[in-house]
Amino acid sequence: MSHQFKFDVVIIGSGAAGLSAALHLPASLKIAVLAKTPGEQHSSYWAQGGISAVLEPDDSIEQHSLDTVEAGAGLCDVKVVDFVAAHGKGCIEWLANLGMPFSRDRQDVSSSGFHLTREGGHSKRRVVHAADATGKALQQTLEVHVAERENIRILNQHIAIDLIHQNRKCIGLYALNRHNQHVDVFRAQRVILATGGASKVYLYTSNPDGSTGDGIAIAWRAGCRVANMEFNQFHPTCLYHPEAKSFLITEAVRGEGGKLLLPGGERFMPRFDERAELAPRDIVARAIDHEMKRLGIDCVYLDISHKSRAFIKSHFPTIYQRCLDFDIDITTQPIPVVPAAHYTCGGVMVDIDGRTDIENLYAVGEVAYSGLHGANRMASNSLLECLVFSEAAAQSIANEIKPVKSLPIPERWDESQVTDSDEDIVVAHNWDELRRFMWDYVGIVRTNKRLERALHRADLLKSEINEYYGNYKVSPDLIELRNLVVVADLIIRSALARKESRGLHFTLDYPETSDKFLRPTILDPKQSKKSPAKLASI
Repeated sequence: MSHQFKFDVVIIGSGAAGLSAALHLPASLKIAVLAKTPGEQHSSYWAQGGISAVLEPDDSIEQHSLDTVEAGAGLCDVKVVDFVAAHGKGCIEWLANLGMPFSRDRQDVSSSGFHLTREGGHSKRRVVHAADATGKALQQTLEVHVAERENIRILNQHIAIDLIHQNRKCIGLYALNRHNQHVDVFRAQRVILATGGASKVYLYTSNPDGSTGDGIAIAWRAGCRVANMEFNQFHPTCLYHPEAKSFLITEAVRGEGGKLLLPGGERFMPRFDERAELAPRDIVARAIDHEMKRLGIDCVYLDISHKSRAFIKSHFPTIYQRCLDFDIDITTQPIPVVPAAHYTCGGVMVDIDGRTDIENLYAVGEVAYSGLHGANRMASNSLLECLVFSEAAAQSIANEIKPVKSLPIPERWDESQVTDSDEDIVVAHNWDELRRFMWDYVGIVRTNKRLERALHRADLLKSEINEYYGNYKVSPDLIELRNLVVVADLIIRSALARKESRGLHFTLDYPETSDKFLRPTILDPKQSKKSPAKLASI
C-alpha cells in the first residue's frame, strides 16, 4: 500500500553527492535519502581516477582554475571555478578525517603525503586517488558514516517520479516503492536532487544503468531551467570487449604514460594535438572517433605495457584484474578501447549554494549545471564539484530551515484510472530506439540534418511514451524511459541552438568556434515547447 512520509529534508539519490550532503546537514534534522539502486550501481562508485585538489607548493588555486577554464573552452563561470578550486583541499581533509583510504606517496615526494596523479587538461599532478577505485572507496566511506547517523534514513528501491510544488515552491515528491510497486508521498521542507547524469540516453556509455537523467527531467517538468545540455562528454577510453559492458579505463593510465595506438602500433594523438594523450577528453575522443571511421576499425589500443609489471599492478589493480578476466594482460598487451558517453556537463541551473529556480529545491553533483565545467569537464573535477556543492547546499539549508509544526498535505497519488500494462515490449522497444538514434545522430560528431532527424524521432517517442504513461501503472522502466526522452529532447534542442563547434559539441555544419556563442545555452520550460533554446548570459 501507499505511504505518506514527512521529513525535514529529502535527498533524491544515494551516490557521493547525496550521501555527502546528508552528512553535512545538521544532526538535528530528520533526513531521508531515496536510493534508486544499491551503492555499487552509482556512477560515483565506478569513478576510477580521483579528486582534483591543490595540495602541493608548486601548484596553486589560480593554476587549477586556469586549467579548468581552458578545458571548458570559454564557457566556465570563473567565480564558480575559483570557488570550487579553493575548496578542494578542505574536501580532501574532510574525507581523510572520515577514513577515506587515499593512496599515499611511498617515495615521500609529495609534501602532502598523498600520491598525486596527473590527468588530461591538468598542468600539475593534483589528482588524489585511492589506487584506481577512488569512487568505490569514496562511496563505501560515506556509507559507513551515514549508517552511524540516527537522523538519516535510507529508503532503498525508491524511484522519484515527480516533485510536488505549489506556487513555485517545492513541498515534496512522489516516488515508486519497488518493494510493493505502490507510489509513496513524501512531504519535506527541502528537497535535494542528487540523481547523477543522463549518459544512459546513449547506446554506449561508461555509466551504470541508473544514469537516466531522472533529476534533470523531474526539475524540468517542475519548471526549472536547464543549461548546456548539448555538452555531453564521451570518455575516450572504455574497454572494448563484447562481455565488458561499461568498463572505464581511467584517464590516469594516459597520465602515467599510456599511449594510444592504431592496430598496426602507430601513435596518432600527436597528429591531433601537441599535448597528445594528455589533451582534454573531447579532443582525444574525437581523434579516436576520426581514426575509427577513417580506417573502418572497431577500436584503437591503449598501451601501458612499457611500464613495469609491479608499477602497473600497484597503480591499476582494478583495471589489471578486469582486463585479465577477458584474457588481456595489460602488462604485456595493449588494451582495446572505444569512446563512450560518460558525463553530462549541463543540467539543472543552480547558484553557488545549489539552489534551483524552484524555492526549497536544490541540485548537487552531475544533475546540476553550476558553471564549473563549461563546454568540457576537466578530468577529476566531477567528484570535487559534488563534494563542494553538497557542503554548500547543506550549509544553506542549515542556515535557513526552521522548525515547523506542520507541512502542506499534498494530494495522494491517484491510479484509479490506469491499469497494469500487458505490453511491456513497447517500453523495451522505445528504450532501444531512443538510445540508438541518440548515438547515431547526436553523438561525438553532429550535423543539422542528423539533429533534425533526432528531434523528429524524439517528438514521436515523447508522444507515444506520454500516452502510455497516462494509461498504465508506472513501472521502473517506464519512469526512466519517460525521463530519458525528456533529456534527449533537451540535448537535441540545445545542440541545434549552438551554431558553432566548441568543447564537447562538434558539428560539421559549423566547425569553427564563434564569439557569438560565448555564453551558456539556456532552456526555459515556461517558453513554448517548440521554441528553440536561447543563448544568454546567466
